Amino acid sequence: MPARPAASRRTVLRGVALTPVAGLGLAACGGPADTTSAPLTEPVELGPESEVTEDGAKLYRAPNVVVSRSEDGALKAYSSLCTHAGCPINKLEGTKLICPCHGSEFDATTGKVLREPAVAPLKPLTVEVKNGTMVARPQT
Repeated sequence: MPARPAASRRTVLRGVALTPVAGLGLAACGGPADTTSAPLTEPVELGPESEVTEDGAKLYRAPNVVVSRSEDGALKAYSSLCTHAGCPINKLEGTKLICPCHGSEFDATTGKVLREPAVAPLKPLTVEVKNGTMVARPQT
């Protein structure tokens, strides 16, 4: 069996130089922020109805729910799991949800996609108020 030629110094240095760059590329599509969560499967209490202002929205991270209130006082709720890769959305600016994984943006009042890579809207949930506390549940 013929001997393999030894790698040149230049080849070794290129490999060493590119290793961190390749690691960054993998980290951009993975890592702690890219963990997926299960969608809501049962009712969950969110908090007082007063937490959601008129024409505003509130993000509930632990159950992955966003609730908005329209001008007429009606509440709407959506799953805050990104429809692109299932990442939990952790940022709300006004009524715009921003996914930390790949930058998708959604309207918290309609669930519609504002910025790709996501193309499907957020999954709507049912929200009701019981004794002043909002309860979200999957739609049936």
